[in-house]
Amino acid sequence: MRERLLDAATELFYAQGIRAVSAEKVIAKVGTTKVTFYRHFPTKDDLVVAYLERRAEWERRAVGGAREATAGRTTEAFRLIAEGIGAESCSPGFRGCPFINAAAEYPEADHPVRRVVDAHRRWFKGTFEEMLAEIGVTDVSEVADQLVMLRDGAMVGGYLGDPQAIARSLYNAGRAVVRSAS
Repeated sequence: MRERLLDAATELFYAQGIRAVSAEKVIAKVGTTKVTFYRHFPTKDDLVVAYLERRAEWERRAVGGAREATAGRTTEAFRLIAEGIGAESCSPGFRGCPFINAAAEYPEADHPVRRVVDAHRRWFKGTFEEMLAEIGVTDVSEVADQLVMLRDGAMVGGYLGDPQAIARSLYNAGRAVVRSAS
């Protein structure tokens, strides 16, 4: 039942916005009771945190898969990650980055939802820092910040472009940033 509730919340939160979706909407979509809902998620914020943690795990697996598939060829891993971002950001029903969307809806920095968002973004930046160190970039923190910003822009650009163009632009811009730092 927990997974069914989380599946329903994922669909509704992403399509309609987190604040716009009540616990009652999730309960109705699943066809369960409030008692069952609150047994699994004592508050709606607990459900939102679980939704974002699930998404973070999905992204970690996707990035890890790209790194694994390229067997230490870090530049190729960056290309696969860019292609994945391009494909995702141009897919039907795409409504932006769930983490950026959540941060916009929860502006309080110490809120549990924002802590999940911030942890995920730190992981993403840290992963880029590791990858940049592998290819000999010296100021990995600054360059990783720039790559995360490019990724954020690609997520917005997905509303407006095709997946190949977004992926190509993201990869080429990322390469230019890395080259300028090397």
